[in-house]
Amino acid sequence: MTEQANLTPRRYGPSAQWQHINEAHLTAESTADLAGFKSNAVNFKLALWNPEPNGVRYLKALTFALGMQLTPANRERLRRTRNREVGTPYSVRCDGQSVCLDYLQAVHEVEFISDQLPLDGARVMEIGAGYGRTCHTMISNHEVAGYTIVDLPNTLALSRRYLQAVLEPEQFTKVHFVNVDDVDGQVRGDRFDLCLNIDSFAEMDPGTVRDYLDLIDATCGHFYVNNPVGKYLDETLDGHSQGAEVVQLALRSGLLRDIIDIHDSEAVLAKVPAFLSAYRPAARWQCVDQRRAVSWSYYWQALYRADPVSR
Repeated sequence: MTEQANLTPRRYGPSAQWQHINEAHLTAESTADLAGFKSNAVNFKLALWNPEPNGVRYLKALTFALGMQLTPANRERLRRTRNREVGTPYSVRCDGQSVCLDYLQAVHEVEFISDQLPLDGARVMEIGAGYGRTCHTMISNHEVAGYTIVDLPNTLALSRRYLQAVLEPEQFTKVHFVNVDDVDGQVRGDRFDLCLNIDSFAEMDPGTVRDYLDLIDATCGHFYVNNPVGKYLDETLDGHSQGAEVVQLALRSGLLRDIIDIHDSEAVLAKVPAFLSAYRPAARWQCVDQRRAVSWSYYWQALYRADPVSR
C-alpha cells in the first residue's frame, strides 16, 4: 500500500522547474534565516530578479514605466527627434514608439526649459554635451539660431560624428564645436540666450566649475543645470567595480561633495538649497524654476535668469 502511494502522481506538486529551484535556491537551510533573505538568492526566486545579472532587464523596466507616462507633448517631441536608434541604445516600445532612457530624459529637459524660455531663435551653449542627445532633441523641436558645444577633445569628436549622423544637414550647420582649450578665444566674447550643463559639473574640479559659472555670467542670459545634489558611497549599487581610486576621484570632484543616501527622498531634498546656491552663477541671477529631475533620485534641475540691469 505504501509502495502504491509513492507511485501516485502529486496533483499539486512542483514542476520540474520549481523542483530545481527548491533544490538549488529555496533549500531548508537558506529559508531558515530571515536575515538578508530579501536581497539574496531566496527572494531572487520569489519576488525579484537578481539585479547583478539582470541590469538590462531593470533598465528596460524603468524606461518602459517612464515611457508610458510621457505626456502627448513629450511623445511628440520624441517623434520629431529622428534617428534616435543610431548607436543601438537599449530601447523599449511604448504605444508604438521606440523609447530609450537617454532621449526620455532629453524631452523632459527640453520641456522644462521651454516652459520658461522661448527656444525658437535662441542662441544656445552647452558645456559638456556627451554624445549630443539634448542638442539633437532641442534642434529637432525648435528653430534655434545656433548651438555651441564646449567639451573635451575626444567627447567633442564623438558628438560631432553623432550629430552629423542624426541631424539634417541644415540643422547640423547650426552646431559649433569648441575645444575646452579654445573657450576664451571663441566663446568669452560671444553672447548666448541659454547655457546648459547636464551631469558634468559634478565631475569637474571645483575650480573649473567656478570658471565656467563666471563664463556663464559673462556671456549668457539663462542657465539650465541638471546635476546630482551630492555624492554616495553605497557599494551595493555597483560594487565599486572601477576600483577604490576611481571612487576617490569621484568624491573629490564637483562643488557638492557631501555623501548622502541618494535613495532617501528627505536626504536629497535637504541638499537642494545648497544645490541652488552652488550653481547660481552670480548675485544678479535668480532661480525661476527648479524641481527633481527625471529619472534619477538624487538629480535636481534648475533654470536661472540673469538680471539684465544690474551687472
